Amino acid sequence: MAEAAFAAAQAEGEARLLRAEEAQPADVLAADGYLFCGPENLAALSGAMKEFFDRCYYPVLGQIEGRPYAQLICAGSDGEGAARQLARIATGWRLKEVQPPVIVCTHAQTQEEILAEKGIGAADLTRCAELGAALGAGLSMGVF
Repeated sequence: MAEAAFAAAQAEGEARLLRAEEAQPADVLAADGYLFCGPENLAALSGAMKEFFDRCYYPVLGQIEGRPYAQLICAGSDGEGAARQLARIATGWRLKEVQPPVIVCTHAQTQEEILAEKGIGAADLTRCAELGAALGAGLSMGVF
């Protein structure tokens, strides 16, 4: 999902793809906008995404207000818990949501399905790419 969005955003202008574990406050400060992408685990953001926000929240607080953001969530059921959690964090940073979350549901409900490697279908990857392209184009054109 992230790679599809990244490729489309990159086609529209400058873009960087960072894993949550790699991203630092300096990366957040250097970006003009954000596309947060991650899995929902137990109706919340994954541990890696939560740790990213824990690590970066206060060092950039008060310095990124008004910047655009969007989100991609991969979930086994509805993804709404993670999307709400991320939106609350973005509200604290005073970011501007520029599109509703794209939630891809894998319908993984059993232990075997949850632990298995997931494949994201072409239609869902297209949705991810469209979001990446829209955010990239909006940033390149100065819309946001």
